[in-house]
Amino acid sequence: MIGLWNRSLTARFVAIMLLALAVSQGISFVLFMDERGQALIKAAKTEFLSRSASVAQLLEATPATLHPDVLRASGTSYTRFWVTPDFPSDAVAWRDQAKARLAAPLPAVASLTGTPQPATAEVSPVSHPVGAAAASSPDDPALKPWTEMPAHAWPLSRPAKFLYLGQDNGMGLAVQLKDGSWLSSAAIKKMPSLWTTQSAMSLAVTAFILSICAAFIARGMTGPMRRLAVAAEGLGRGESVEPLPERGPEDIRQTAVAFNLMQARLQRFVEDRTRMLAAIGHDLRTPITSMRLRTEFVTDDETREKMLATLDELRALTEATLAFSREQAAGEPTRSVDLAALVGSLCDDLVELGFNVSCVEAPKIGYRCRPDGLKRALRNLVENAVRYGQCARVSLSSGPEAVEIVIEDDGPGIPEAEMERVFEPFVRMESSRNRETGGIGLGLSIARDVVRRHGGDIVLTNTGSGLRATITLPPAEMPIESQPTPRPARRSGFTRAAIGKRSPVT
Repeated sequence: MIGLWNRSLTARFVAIMLLALAVSQGISFVLFMDERGQALIKAAKTEFLSRSASVAQLLEATPATLHPDVLRASGTSYTRFWVTPDFPSDAVAWRDQAKARLAAPLPAVASLTGTPQPATAEVSPVSHPVGAAAASSPDDPALKPWTEMPAHAWPLSRPAKFLYLGQDNGMGLAVQLKDGSWLSSAAIKKMPSLWTTQSAMSLAVTAFILSICAAFIARGMTGPMRRLAVAAEGLGRGESVEPLPERGPEDIRQTAVAFNLMQARLQRFVEDRTRMLAAIGHDLRTPITSMRLRTEFVTDDETREKMLATLDELRALTEATLAFSREQAAGEPTRSVDLAALVGSLCDDLVELGFNVSCVEAPKIGYRCRPDGLKRALRNLVENAVRYGQCARVSLSSGPEAVEIVIEDDGPGIPEAEMERVFEPFVRMESSRNRETGGIGLGLSIARDVVRRHGGDIVLTNTGSGLRATITLPPAEMPIESQPTPRPARRSGFTRAAIGKRSPVT
């Protein structure tokens, strides 16, 4: 659940909307419950007083012999009536008697049984807890005595005595009849619960509809954000990204406009830089050629050979610059390839050319990249490993965070202070300046440039027994299979028995 909360804006939006619904419904429920409870209590009291007044009038209008039947017939599941000769002044004892009568089943009517029970018959009262009065609050309704109810407060035109039973909205009444006896009335009516199946269904339907609306709104908000994220990721990998549609609300539209402008400016900057490099390299060809022709007229053989070697070096640097600019301007399309097959085929090709290269088999990895550029970067690193470290061991691994291609050799390594400087253009660790042994100095620069345009990077580390170059790429999005595909081992002046004998990766 926490992962979904951190990963999905839609889930957050829906959860916040549901939380708002729950809070608002809870507040409304509390307020409505209090208001409704007061209204129900008032209605129950009005009904109780009206019924008690009706029973009192009926008793006064009928012969005394019918009073037991009237009292029994007037009782309900939550109301009892009985007559006592004197006023029940002890409110606590009367409450206990009233609770006992309400707890007992309704007595049978005389006309049905023929054996009427006297109306004044006592029912065993429920036991009153010892010390309950002392432990209760002085404001407890169960401790309050009878209160005077004036004649205008209820239907009969005579005063009565009223009290609360102290539980389940229970209430009691005592009113004197015309013959001097007292009619006692007691009622305990439980109020209906507000939380019913119907209210639960209503809340569930409301929450469901609100969730759909919230998800729809969140989708409308996150859709452009997802498109922006995909476009930004593609742009960071050097892909040609279609301009984002500039529509929708003002905030989203302005974001799309800003991204499109940024992409256009970056592309224009790269194109201008590439054109400048190409122009410089092209313009240098003419003076170099002119100087080479003039060098042929130098009579001193030693001086002529030195001048020709210098011009050859200038020409090689110019050609490398042009090649680098062409690489930038090539605009190779991005497509899906099997990265393991790409790495394996490169290693096999180098083995056929006589390079001491070994490759550890890896599962198939579907990966979107510019395969020619990535293959060139990998080739530069492998050739450097063989040139300076006698051999190259290549391995490929894919995880949820990144795809790594590791190239290790058995060379002397690189000083820690030079780890970053070797990636600068025309920087060579080989100090002889001989192109046959040190190259031009653009291999690592081109390799890192290609990898960074794929959204990754290259890191060099010393292992103690050699140098390790690690190409880190963004994670693969579509793994093809989990099993490695064997390739036929191709050899040329090199045994592949070293496969798998790699230095520990730290």
